[in-house]
Amino acid sequence: MLVHPDIDPVAFRLGPLKVHWYGLMYLLGFWGCWWLGTVRARFPHVHWPRERVGDVLFYVVLGVILGGRIGYILFYAYDPQGHWLEWQDPLTVFRIWDGGMSFHGGLLGVIVAMMLFARHQKLTFWNVADFCATLVPFGLFTGRIGNFINGELWGKPTSLPWGMVFQSAPDRLPRHPSQLYEAALEGLVLLAILWGFGRRPRPPAASSGLFLLGYGVFRFLIEFVRVPDAQLGYLHFGWMTRGQELCLPMIAFGLLFLWMAYSGKTPGKTAETRDDAPVS
Repeated sequence: MLVHPDIDPVAFRLGPLKVHWYGLMYLLGFWGCWWLGTVRARFPHVHWPRERVGDVLFYVVLGVILGGRIGYILFYAYDPQGHWLEWQDPLTVFRIWDGGMSFHGGLLGVIVAMMLFARHQKLTFWNVADFCATLVPFGLFTGRIGNFINGELWGKPTSLPWGMVFQSAPDRLPRHPSQLYEAALEGLVLLAILWGFGRRPRPPAASSGLFLLGYGVFRFLIEFVRVPDAQLGYLHFGWMTRGQELCLPMIAFGLLFLWMAYSGKTPGKTAETRDDAPVS
């Protein structure tokens, strides 16, 4: 039986300022996505200016933070009676320090950010989306490591040899370290799949579709061993969680985008070849 190390969520203090591990994992994720983006930008079939990688990352960071927080409020912020907290306290959305970020909300925020960036740079949406889709899993990896450090979002009890006791759980039972499952599958495995897929020219929407499909399937499966949010529980059929509910549209759109890509239903020759747009 393994025991969670119960790490202090505060990495270090600078006077009254507390720097949390979770925030550092976000910074590491953004830096890693930028570095991978600079590598990918040099691929012959991509050929993005290096400056554009930093520009798009600025938009994406805003989309992740704003969309992730708003998405959490919309999808998960309910009291035990099922009342939406935003009605009770509209300022909840601004209290980022209280915790609560939603991947699916962040995804919607990033989509809006990519649309704005593509319009500003006079690129097609798929040009930007397919470039970013290959990088996002690294950020998902570091984010789930942050969840593990915090000892949150643990899984159901298990008798498997890698079951782990979490101090924050309501019992001393070994549980699935579902944060590490997600870090591995949604992060490292999905990154390897998309990076290998994107090393050759692909039709527009193909990389985006593969990301949506891959994440949706991995997250849907892991939710079977992850404890659902206490305020929501199981929503349908006695087993479906809010995370699984939100992954179904991702899987559907992923399949749709892949079909569009390989049936010639999306515009352009390849997803990332245009290099004549201005760089801010």
